[in-house]
Amino acid sequence: MTDRIAIYPGSFDPPTNGHLDIVQRAADLFDRVVVAVGTNLAKKTFFSGAERIAMMREACAGFRNVEIRGFDTLTVEFARSVGARFVIRGIRALSDFEFEFEMANMNRRLAPEIEMVFLMTSPQWLYLSASRVKELAAFGASVDDMVPPAVAKRLAHHASGGKRGLRTGATEPSD
Repeated sequence: MTDRIAIYPGSFDPPTNGHLDIVQRAADLFDRVVVAVGTNLAKKTFFSGAERIAMMREACAGFRNVEIRGFDTLTVEFARSVGARFVIRGIRALSDFEFEFEMANMNRRLAPEIEMVFLMTSPQWLYLSASRVKELAAFGASVDDMVPPAVAKRLAHHASGGKRGLRTGATEPSD
């Protein structure tokens, strides 16, 4: 029998405890999970790709069947490149579902052999988004209970370095 390999793609800017909940649950369901830290041209990132990969590696170090990789291709192309037949997506609310439904149908058109797997966000993380975490941190609020400890330190460092009001991508209009 072949390994059941899944990818969990996202920008993870920054990684949150909600993301880690999805990683944990995916790791329980699949033989191997590749967390795919992507470059999304539609998003302005707070952290560089290398920083986001490093933070995810540190946060996921305890998972024996999880690896972290960066990617800058179509999600289905990346899935094929690592031998994955499943793409994991977390769903918080109906608005997430609409976006993910559209994306799933496009991915099915591009790669019918790859299945989308939707995991509902655990109730304690329903309110949590990376955009809100960045916004709170940019204004100096504590996000310690929302992100892994190393991520909280990096965010606090940015805020204490005089970068309050730093562009977060959360609320400002696009350029």
